[in-house]
Amino acid sequence: MDAVRDIIQSTGDMRKLKVFVACSIDGYIADENGGLDFLETVQVEGEDYGYAEFCKDVDTVIIGRKTYDTLIGMNIPFPHEGLMCYVFTHTRKPETRHVRFITEDPIVFALGLKSQRGGSIYCDGGGSLITQLVAGRMVDELVMSIIPVMLGKGTRLFQENPSLKKEFELVQTKSYRSGLVQVHYRKK
Repeated sequence: MDAVRDIIQSTGDMRKLKVFVACSIDGYIADENGGLDFLETVQVEGEDYGYAEFCKDVDTVIIGRKTYDTLIGMNIPFPHEGLMCYVFTHTRKPETRHVRFITEDPIVFALGLKSQRGGSIYCDGGGSLITQLVAGRMVDELVMSIIPVMLGKGTRLFQENPSLKKEFELVQTKSYRSGLVQVHYRKK
């Protein structure tokens, strides 16, 4: 698998897989109840922290089932409407027009997506899926928005994984008046 991935990636024709994620200072993407209320501490009307720019070339979204369930339960319009969205789950569910539920290995599936024609692929979480994709060397860019709060416990951005030791190079850092600091990394 590593040899196949390396050959395909060496052609340079692969789609980019990108992560855009927010976490607390202590590395949590959700509180102990799966809540995202801590994100409200940096909400400023009209400020999207570069999200629209990040999404300009995205045509595909991959997401973990728990994160998907959280989005669906937020009583807001589905944020990925109009894009092809793949939800990783252990239990197959019926597909919708824009959402397919995937039970395959995320690395194998992501490699297949990256080898197809199209725009960028956006991984919208959660921590387990992001960890697997980083460990499998699938993530090309990582944009982390660090929220100036500490949660103490909850859902960690990166799960324990001995294969997680990967190097990234810094592309840019940006700080905002709200206290949010954003770091943009690219795979070396």
